[in-house]
Amino acid sequence: MSTPTTVRTGGATGQAAGWQMWVPCIGMALCSWLSFVDRGVLGVLAPTILKDTGMTPAQLGDVVFYFFLAYTFGNPLWGSIIDRVGLRVGMLLAVALWTAASASHAAMSGFLGFAIARALLGIGEGATFPGGLRTAVESLPANLRARGIATSFSGGTIGAIVTPLMMVPISVAYGWRAAFIVTGLLGAGWLLLWVVIARPPYLPASERRSSKLEWPNPFELRFWALVFSYALPAIAPGPILNLFPLYLTSGLGLSQGQLGSIFWIPPAAWGVGYFVGGWAADRFAADNKRPVGMFVLLAIAALAFGFTPYLASVPAAIALMSWACFIGGGFQMLALKVGSYAFPREQAAMMSGIASGSWSLVNAGLAPFIGRFFGAQQWAEAFWLVALCPVVGVATWMVLSRGQTVATARS
Repeated sequence: MSTPTTVRTGGATGQAAGWQMWVPCIGMALCSWLSFVDRGVLGVLAPTILKDTGMTPAQLGDVVFYFFLAYTFGNPLWGSIIDRVGLRVGMLLAVALWTAASASHAAMSGFLGFAIARALLGIGEGATFPGGLRTAVESLPANLRARGIATSFSGGTIGAIVTPLMMVPISVAYGWRAAFIVTGLLGAGWLLLWVVIARPPYLPASERRSSKLEWPNPFELRFWALVFSYALPAIAPGPILNLFPLYLTSGLGLSQGQLGSIFWIPPAAWGVGYFVGGWAADRFAADNKRPVGMFVLLAIAALAFGFTPYLASVPAAIALMSWACFIGGGFQMLALKVGSYAFPREQAAMMSGIASGSWSLVNAGLAPFIGRFFGAQQWAEAFWLVALCPVVGVATWMVLSRGQTVATARS
């Protein structure tokens, strides 16, 4: 990766002041917070929306699928766009698009409208993590970037925690359509904030941009090394937050109210995993472009999740779900740190887009299998399906990264 980013203002050259260089990452943390609030509103208000619109649960599932499908392609698309046009313009375009899409849910009354709005939301939100990584690269020196990425990404977990706390009372008081209007106002507020902070002294006056609109190349070894180091090892938070609550209600007998009172813990653990993983990556992978030991250690730790149904205990289930989310966050930071060595700085956002897009695609692929396992109350099969993903991903990455190292050495 390149030398630390410098900020030049008024002829002076050097690192931005300590607090100033963290401002862009904090702004991107608010962006990821916004993205998880916007994507979460539909889920938390689903019972009311289905009753009011006449949509079926199966149609709602299809609407969610369209979001993930669009999000899969939106990540690398916006990564390439941000690398080409820069953070300031790229993030303004993306957040404006998804803010309009989120607010438009308030005007929908049936399946087709929600499907279109959800797909547009998924495309726009694809900029969240590529923009967050690129922001850390532009604003922080190399030895702080993994922690900067963790900061940029961390708002998402907080968004997952607070969405029901914010939006359910609004829906009860003013109707579910008002909740989506609020998301539009929140998005407009973030756009104004970004206009203020996406400039010196917080971000450099000029960014290192790609000379052309780059696209991910699936014929490159580094592409697949990144995919297998990120998408499978870090997969646990996705199915845990979207599907595994069914185990707690159907398998362990929790009520909706009981679930709501404790299920903030796994996403909180995911956020902690970002920061601990970012610190560990900066500390132990700063001079190691192939930290096999760290990857293997995390893969072994992830296996604990598979034993959850054998314990048949709510506290144990919450603890192990939280542990799996924590490990997933650590994997994300480590994989992005290692991936940054394989991609040049001007392709940093595209690199993050490849990682996040492949993660979304794996989520979409696993969901039908997990749903079938849960439908048959085959709890163990579902848990082990998720628990073994890191082992498969890390083993494949070890093979690919060895070849990548040799190829680099020969070039």
